[in-house]
Amino acid sequence: MPPVSDAQPSLPQGPYRFVALDVETANGDAASICQIGIACVTGDDRIDGWCTYVNPRAPFSSFNTQLHGIGPDHVRNAPDFATVIGWLAPLLARQPVIQHSSFDRRAIQGACALLGREAPPWQWGDSVRIARRAWPEFTGNGGHGLAHLKQRLDLCFDHHDAGEDARAAALVVLKAERHTGESCDRFFGWMRAEA
Repeated sequence: MPPVSDAQPSLPQGPYRFVALDVETANGDAASICQIGIACVTGDDRIDGWCTYVNPRAPFSSFNTQLHGIGPDHVRNAPDFATVIGWLAPLLARQPVIQHSSFDRRAIQGACALLGREAPPWQWGDSVRIARRAWPEFTGNGGHGLAHLKQRLDLCFDHHDAGEDARAAALVVLKAERHTGESCDRFFGWMRAEA
């Protein structure tokens, strides 16, 4: 495993219409983030991706490692969460942030709480809620999880890799926009109204 530097990497710059974010965790604690991926959607619907391992400074469970394939050797020299959130916060403060279910937001909030800091005040949206609005017929018929949406929407990605899952969440939103004729801004409007 090559060494990883804490020097700030080259991140996507934007501006973007929205950014999808996904995390993987080392164990059952949502705050044990071991990988973060983002998928940044441009005005012409191009996706700029970025992903990094994160040293969770926590033990790995065999269940989680079996799920995503990440273990202690992958993160040994990786930056910690405080470093990575420092890199991402300025970028994500400028765009709406999409997650697929509420897990990713809870993980970010939990990891920030472990550092004794407030979670960034990002504008969060949920691609599960967007998918439910776009494809209500999937309810009770496979649902709106990424694995089912991958099959039904013909998405191509490797599940349980944070970069790939972030890209998949972005693709769900793009397909929902085309399917419904509504924009991501419109989706955020009704999600705020329902909150």
